[in-house]
Order: sequence, then C-alpha cells, then structure tokens
Amino acid sequence: MSIEVSGLTKLYGAQRAVDGISFSVKKGEIVGFLGPNGAGKSTTMKMITGYLQPDGGKALVSGIDVAADPLAAKKRVGYLPESNALYYDLYVREYLGFIADVHGLDGAKSRIEEVIQTVGLSPESSKKIGQLSKGYKQRVGIAAALLHNPEVLILDEPTSGLDPNQIVEIREVIKAQGKDKLVLFSSHILQEVEAICDRVIIINKGKIVADENLALLQQRSAANYVRVAFQEPLEPEWLRRLAGVDIVEKLDAQNWRLHTREPETVRKQLLQLSVEHGLNIVSLHNESGSLEEVFRKLTAG
Repeated sequence: MSIEVSGLTKLYGAQRAVDGISFSVKKGEIVGFLGPNGAGKSTTMKMITGYLQPDGGKALVSGIDVAADPLAAKKRVGYLPESNALYYDLYVREYLGFIADVHGLDGAKSRIEEVIQTVGLSPESSKKIGQLSKGYKQRVGIAAALLHNPEVLILDEPTSGLDPNQIVEIREVIKAQGKDKLVLFSSHILQEVEAICDRVIIINKGKIVADENLALLQQRSAANYVRVAFQEPLEPEWLRRLAGVDIVEKLDAQNWRLHTREPETVRKQLLQLSVEHGLNIVSLHNESGSLEEVFRKLTAG
C-alpha cells in the first residue's frame, strides 16, 4: 500500500506543468499536498490516478505502474477530483449504486448505507444530487471515493464548499481513514492541513520545494518566536540588546514577542534579565512559525 512517484513530468506545450518530481507515501500517512494555484497539484494527482498520462517519469500505486495498467491501479484508489463531477438528476443512493456497479461491489446496499453514515449524508440522502447544497455535493463525492474501500485515498480540495462545522466533521473522516489507508490530499485551508497532517509536500511552478515533517519544516523554514510576559513594564531596549534577537514586537504593556533563530539562548537570557532587574516573568514559551508563513516563504515570487 503505497504511492511512489519518480521523475514525474507533464508538459503543456512549452510549459512544464509538473517538472520531474519524486516522492513516496506509505500506509498510515496523511500527507498534505500544497501549492499555489497553477503549481501542478491537480495535474500530479490526475497522473497518479491515471486520469492523465505523464510525459515522463512514473507513478506507482501499490507497486502497480499506473500508465502500464491503469485499471488495476484505479481499483486501489479512491479519488475525489477538484471538479467533483456528479450526475445531478440521480438520487444520492442511486448515484452511489451506479458507482458500486462500476466497481463490481458485493454487498453494495449495506456498503452504501455505511458510507452515507460515515460522511454525514444521512439527512440529505433521499434527495436528488442537484437539490443538494455545495457542501453536501462534496460529501457525495467523498462517499463515492470511499465506497469500494480503497487502499489509497486521493482527495483534491475535500473541504471545498463546507461550512466550519462540516469541515470539522470531514476532518474527522479523513483522520479516521488515515489509520488503515494512505491519504494524499490538497487544500488551500492551511489550518486544516496543520490539524490533520504530520507531513506536507509543497509544490511550486511544477517542482517540489519542501517534503518534510510539518513540525520540522516550521522550525527550519520559518522564523521562531519567544513569547514572554512580565508582570512589570520594561524598556524594549533591554530586549533588543539580547543576543540572537532579531525583532522585538510589543503586544501590550506586559507581553512581548521576540523573533529569533536561537529561541533557547534567548529564553536563558530572559531568565537572567529577570533576576538582574528584579522582574517577574508571568509566562515564557517558544512559538514556531505557522504553516502559512512557511508556505508564503517557499512559494513567493
């Protein structure tokens, strides 16, 4: 149960939409696939799922070459495309029954009821798809992707169109699926990626610019901060003189945010400063840069 991408390339005329990228994902991983619009995310996902033929390189799903045997690979993949094309004149169960027939699914009726429950479609499951809100249409697409219980789940913007409550529900669905499946999903909602993923892959202009554990990526690629609160007011110049402090940010009369690449060194100096000047530290802790800061730094320009 894996995805292995090696030198994957897609050309549109002179433009290299995907430019020789390589990565692998294994069972039990939930990986966020990020990038600005036009970076090559959806194109990469379409090549992994067999909807597009690559112009170079290979994509393997559970050891199967997608280009050489697309049907066998697709049997192992559940895919929610960004467009989420649905048959609006079909009822929810009717549509899922059609998808079950495509997969030759045994016990289709009970499985349909199971996925309807899983994705929270029950309140709207008796309607035609065209009568559903955008959020519930998205749930139908996720249900269709899960229906044949695939080993690999590839979701392109799965929370698009969902309200905040629905986003939390679908987040839990994705996390639950990640326990025994491989999940690769893209999203522009970076807070969702931070909440679900341990690892992120960032693509920009067709090339991978980061592939790393989320916490390590934040530590290395973004500025770190030390947040400190003093009971007494103090002069910002005292903080600016500390070794390793790049920027001193005053949040209010007692709270300060210090930008630094050496947070542990700065913490020790703050403790020493408090002793020397008789200051009382109310709170002192490190903060890593947000995924948004990392994303902007790696994809800007």
